[in-house]
Amino acid sequence: MRGAELDKGPAAARLPRGTPAPIRLAGKALAFLNHAIAVVAAVAVVAAGVVMTEEAMVRYFLHASADWQDETAIFLLVGATFLSAAYVQSRRGHVAIEAVGGLLPVRVESARRWVADLLSFFFCGFFTWKSWILWHEAWVEGYATFSSWAPPLWIPYLAMSVGMSLLTLQIALQVLAPAPVEPPKEGHAHGHG
Repeated sequence: MRGAELDKGPAAARLPRGTPAPIRLAGKALAFLNHAIAVVAAVAVVAAGVVMTEEAMVRYFLHASADWQDETAIFLLVGATFLSAAYVQSRRGHVAIEAVGGLLPVRVESARRWVADLLSFFFCGFFTWKSWILWHEAWVEGYATFSSWAPPLWIPYLAMSVGMSLLTLQIALQVLAPAPVEPPKEGHAHGHG
């Protein structure tokens, strides 16, 4: 299969044709959710920038304390980072080492990607499990930050847990229905040129 045989667009989750219907349906649902969350994450990043700008102006011009702004910006950025991870992974946008990818035969490169996805699935699955434990502990024990504002820590831990869950599901889809690797163009490595 070549890349041209892949369904296009975010709703298709870029799964190869011939993918079983339940996996295709899960991929479409996850792609829709990832896209919606990516929009929210983008707004959160902009909001964090606005909050930090407001903090700088309040401190500089009004010489006022601004302890809530730092934590608000951090919570927004943590949420945006973790919640958008599955969206980025669906486009294979995470950092990857591609030094040898273009040098390998297509079948070997496909196997290498599949093994990397499988290892990533296990790592992210473990991280997801630990994240939910951390969230539950923060929720039950009422953990909060140490500032005078003291927002509850379950908020960023929930974003981390949900984001890691979505990332693990995205990687599971890639393991169950791996995208085909296109052969390199003459004189070009995979993904370049």
